[in-house]
Amino acid sequence: MIERTLFSADHDAFRDSFRRFMEREIAPHHEAWEEQGFVDRAVWNKAGQNGFLCMTMPEQYGGAGADKLYSVVQMEELARGGYSGIGFGLHSEIVAPYILHYGTAEQKQRWLPRLASGELVGAIAMSEPAAGSDLQGIKATALRQPDGSYLLHGSKTFITNGWHADLVIVVAKTDPQAGAKGTSLLLVERGMHGFQYGKRLKKLGLKAQDTAELFFDGVRVPAENLLGGAAFENKGFVCLMEQLPWERLQIAVTAVAAAQAAIEGTVRYVKDRQVFGQPVAAFQNTRYTLAELQTQVQVARVFVDKCVELIARDRLDTATASMAKYWTTDLQCRVMDECLQLHGGYGYMWDYPIARAYADARVQRIYGGTNEIMKEVISRAMGLCGK
Repeated sequence: MIERTLFSADHDAFRDSFRRFMEREIAPHHEAWEEQGFVDRAVWNKAGQNGFLCMTMPEQYGGAGADKLYSVVQMEELARGGYSGIGFGLHSEIVAPYILHYGTAEQKQRWLPRLASGELVGAIAMSEPAAGSDLQGIKATALRQPDGSYLLHGSKTFITNGWHADLVIVVAKTDPQAGAKGTSLLLVERGMHGFQYGKRLKKLGLKAQDTAELFFDGVRVPAENLLGGAAFENKGFVCLMEQLPWERLQIAVTAVAAAQAAIEGTVRYVKDRQVFGQPVAAFQNTRYTLAELQTQVQVARVFVDKCVELIARDRLDTATASMAKYWTTDLQCRVMDECLQLHGGYGYMWDYPIARAYADARVQRIYGGTNEIMKEVISRAMGLCGK
């Protein structure tokens, strides 16, 4: 196997520390959280107390000023353990960076320390019942009122951390006639009149992840809650496009880590499982299948590690991030399918990790932009265009 050169001794020490946190605070409870459909709020507070939230935020805002590799380690470890209910990545590496990069000084000081401590749980509301990957097609509106506030109407769905969310970045049209150029990002807080939490959505996988519907029925959002202030009105689409490469790379990171964990678990299983008087691993089909999968995951890991190097230097372009997201998530689903097959009937049982991993993997090809959208992004970067 090719040695990974991304991580320093400090990153390795952090990996050990976070693994101990998972073993203590997540592993004993995750199955129960899957049954109830959401993780206990206490795990957010404990993560904040241990410095595991918003690590890359500057120290003045409650973070550690750490590089992105610490968050990559955390994502890999959660994926390796199959702890798909934990929404730390979106909270720390999507929501918080939006505020850091585009927020006013007052917005950063007001919300980032509370996100870092776990006092607040963050979410971002892009998808709508009739607009998923097509962000230009959103219908939610936030029209400016005479007093400078915005009146927000609309609904969002498939919102990760939606049930626990205290602070939601809502994508809405502040100038509906301007298309994508009329999009803004608003910070909506729990308790605002007209902001309602819908039902927790029952999903094929990610059963402990509190995915929810959110409704905005005449929510009056103060002018100071427009992300970035007045200068960023109608510039939300540009912000979204700038942040999508990192979001999509995060999906790729978790895809490779989950696929590697599935292979390792399957290797252990086929060595122990006896069929026709010999271990399943003794059959050529088993060995060749796992050899092929390991080769493909190794290739994917090298590519993703290179993309992580690029994102750390702010040099990862949208097309390359789209390649990573589409290729690794397609691979993740293939790996889970083949590994489940090698488990035989037991692979179909929910008590076995491979069954959970199989169910969790499928959405990776959908959220963050479907893989079909990823191919469209790549083809346009090649100078090709459709209708």
